[in-house]
Amino acid sequence: MLVAAAVCPCPPLLVPRVAAGAAPELDAARAACADALGVLAAARPDRLIVLGPAGRSGRGPHPAGARGTFRGFGVDLDVRLPGAVTEAGEPGRELPPSLSVAAWLLDRAGWADAPVEGLGVGEPLAAERCVEVGGQLAVRADRMALLVMGDASACRTVKAPGYLDERAEGFDAGVARALAAADVAALKALDAELAHELKASGRSCWQVLAGAAEGAGLGGSLLYDDAPYGVGYLVAAWS
Repeated sequence: MLVAAAVCPCPPLLVPRVAAGAAPELDAARAACADALGVLAAARPDRLIVLGPAGRSGRGPHPAGARGTFRGFGVDLDVRLPGAVTEAGEPGRELPPSLSVAAWLLDRAGWADAPVEGLGVGEPLAAERCVEVGGQLAVRADRMALLVMGDASACRTVKAPGYLDERAEGFDAGVARALAAADVAALKALDAELAHELKASGRSCWQVLAGAAEGAGLGGSLLYDDAPYGVGYLVAAWS
């Protein structure tokens, strides 16, 4: 059963060595992520599953100890999911960037509160399948926690990666309200096509969260809501 969840954005710029001189611009987002991870630890889960949007090569399970890297972003920095390296789940596969950011956050927090595994979720995954996957995850431990990585729209300003789309602000506001209220129905109802058009990478992972949280009776708190660089970044905690 799901007992807690943290929702965090996944730009590599969250990692100060990647952001370099611009690192202070996301200090508030990093602090909010740390607070959300604190909520996970306080829930004393039996297992933590980290969800992150992934391309084809990064989809599927990633075991404890799986390695990620930020070398593709010009930084000689490797990370691992917490825990001992195992032989399960294709340990040689590299973490997708979203799970690499999660691994960095967990290392920064000194996570040692429960066994960890990662799951790369395809961004195009249909809403119904996302909800189904979430329901399957929720029964894997008596006290399950999720760390859910993903960004909102990338179309909030003319300088955003997806340029300005007038629909983006409303879409992001709706997601923020749903996360603040732990509104499972609202997350399930997110428009997958619109999310794709707005380059909102977190949609599939948020809907997996919705499936896992069905019937759990969790409450929500929105810890951060901003759009630096024209991309919506949201941090929330459910418990």
